[in-house]
Formats: sequence, structure tokens, C-alpha cells
Amino acid sequence: MTSREQIIQLFRQRLGDYISGREICSVLQISRAAVWKQVEQLRELGFEIEARRSRGYRLLESPDLLLSADISAELGTSLIGRKVHCTSEIASTNQLTQQLAVDGAPEGLVVLADAQTAGRGRMGRCWTSPAGVNVYCSILLRPPISPRQAPQLTFLTAVAAAETLNALYSLNARVKWPNDILVGGRKIAGLLNELSAETEQIHALVMGVGINVNMTAAQFPADLRYPATSVRIEMGAVQPRLPLVRLMLQRIDELYLEFLAQGFSPLRRRWEALFDLLDRQVEVDLGARIISGVVGGLEPDGALKLFLPDGSVERVLAGDVKPIGMQAKG
Repeated sequence: MTSREQIIQLFRQRLGDYISGREICSVLQISRAAVWKQVEQLRELGFEIEARRSRGYRLLESPDLLLSADISAELGTSLIGRKVHCTSEIASTNQLTQQLAVDGAPEGLVVLADAQTAGRGRMGRCWTSPAGVNVYCSILLRPPISPRQAPQLTFLTAVAAAETLNALYSLNARVKWPNDILVGGRKIAGLLNELSAETEQIHALVMGVGINVNMTAAQFPADLRYPATSVRIEMGAVQPRLPLVRLMLQRIDELYLEFLAQGFSPLRRRWEALFDLLDRQVEVDLGARIISGVVGGLEPDGALKLFLPDGSVERVLAGDVKPIGMQAKG
């Protein structure tokens, strides 16, 4: 941890109590002048810190910042979050995680940014990433599976994100194939998994998650392809990001260990329980053509199974899916 994170951790451990400058110097092995400088920097970040002669410093209030020390505290995961890297602004959390993976970063590394300047969604689309309001997170995995199975892990992050939103806020979040989370038919989160692999071996799989937490309606671009919402809009109030991040990482840890032990079937069942279009008539825009049929669920490789009117089955690997009725397959 940095000196700043160590000071924050001390304040958290002794919340409401004064901590003397001498004690901080002793724990961090820095000078009194360095302590004062760190405290001033924390104040600039929005921390309300009281200082009293002969008593020391006391933390009164914290801003809604995502800090590695706070996220790691009481996380309790087995793999995800072994190392947490937080930054104020970056081009893309997926991009940095890929670079760190090449440099030998351990499986379970979590990268978070307060803002992204080049956030990306599926098919190279831009992901709007303003500062201080959302969760932009990437997780590094090195799963002992074949590259053909890698798409299954997109559904893992979808389940974790949706279950987290439902557990914390009772939003009735639902999944949209292949990689979106909806609330009331509006997009609240998106996923982007990126793979580095050879023919039969995965070197690194980066799971990217973007969740709209405290964005206002005015912050969404006017040219969105899909209606969007945020936790703040749905709840009617600003929400702290730390509990969401911590619970989501715990869910991902739980689901990943289950996936490694039991395969895709339990995960597929959990995803389908959050999917409103199972057994419904849909229209799928494949780009070059549009097809319609009845959704039959997920194939083992993550493809969407579609029963066509002529009785044949279409495996959809990519496309935009829209409901057009409630007709179920016979």
C-alpha cells in the first residue's frame, strides 16, 4: 500500500478516534512533514479530517472514492481481489489489465478506475465513462479451460453483476444476451471480456464490467443505441460505490470457483433464471440479415439457441435480440 492508503487504513481502523502524528510516523516510517503533506492531499480529495494540537488527527467523513485498501478490507475472497489496483483516470481498465497480464500479473488481479478516457463496449462501441459516478472494473483470470469455453465466462460476470444489483437495491435487474444488464428495459451495466490465447491454451482472460451507479440522465449521451439508466436514477438518491464493488467481487469469486469445480451447467441455470426472453418469440439482427424464432436458452459454448419457424435450430453467436411476442415453442 502507498503511504496515503496506509493512513486511510489507520483512520478506518480507529474510526472516530484521534491518532497522533507520532503514531502515524511510527507506523508508516515517514516524517511529521510527510504526514502533514499526506493529510493535506487527502483533504484535497474530499476527506474531512480534523486536526487538534496534542491529540492528532481524526477522520470525520470520507468521499465516494474507490481505494484499494478499502476494497480489500474484509473482502474475504479466495482468488478475486488478491491484488487490487485503483487509479483516478485511465484510457481503459481492460487495456491496463491486459498489459499487466503480459507482465506476469497474478490471476485474480482487479483494476478499477474512477474515469476512463477510452472506455469500450462490445463491437468497439464507446462506453461513456465520466469521473466519480460509476464503476469501471476489469478482472484478470487465467482459467485452465480451452479457448472454446472462454465465452462462458461472459455469463459469469453478467450473473454476478445482476445478482449484486438485486441484492443491494432490489432492482429486479435482468440479463440481456450476450452481455448487458437491464433494469426496466433500460441498460444499467455492460460487459466486455477479452481473450489472449493460443489454439489450445488461454494465457489471459480479462473480464470488464461497467456499471452505471450515480450517473444522472443529463450525463448520458444523446445518441445512445439503447435506453440507459443508473442505480441513482432507479433509487432516487446517490449510492456509495464501495459496497457494490465489494459484493460484486465476492460474487465473481464464488461463481468462478463453482465454474472451475462444476463446469458451465450451474452458471447457465443461474443466467437463464435472470433472462426474460427464454421461450419467447424474438427478432435477431445479425447485421447481414434478420431472423426470428423462439429462444431455447444457451448452448454449452454460450451461443443463443433459436428455434426457427421451419423447425430448424439456429445457433446465434452475435447479434441484437429484441422480443416480438410471448409465443412459446411447442
